[in-house]
Amino acid sequence: MTKKIFVDTDVVFDLLAKREPFYEYAARLFTNADKQEVIICVSSLCFGNLNYILSKQKTAIEARKILSRFKVLVKVLPVDDKVIELALNSDFGDFEDAIQYYCAIEHGINILVTRNLKDFKHARIPVLTAEEFVKQNE
Repeated sequence: MTKKIFVDTDVVFDLLAKREPFYEYAARLFTNADKQEVIICVSSLCFGNLNYILSKQKTAIEARKILSRFKVLVKVLPVDDKVIELALNSDFGDFEDAIQYYCAIEHGINILVTRNLKDFKHARIPVLTAEEFVKQNE
């Protein structure tokens, strides 16, 4: 069975913006998804965040084109009332991280990939960087 992972917005942005030194492992992670070796899940919030960030660097049309091409690599999970309620009542210092975490939990994803490990200290599932995940699964 193909492994499902939840990927945080920062790792996706590393890929789309080719941010160094993080791009290499983000690209390898999403190449694994393209080869159907892993199923990458992101929250619907991720697309809103990415559109906002990309629209500051590109035109709105270019940002949407980038996101449309990216969309084929991932499964988009909804952020619902329960996820928001869990995030609001959590110990997470960063509300957006709490939403991402509880979106993964509520959809049965048991690995979260982010570059922001410190904000997921209380996670009940493994939280890895893209580099750690890629190296563990080579």
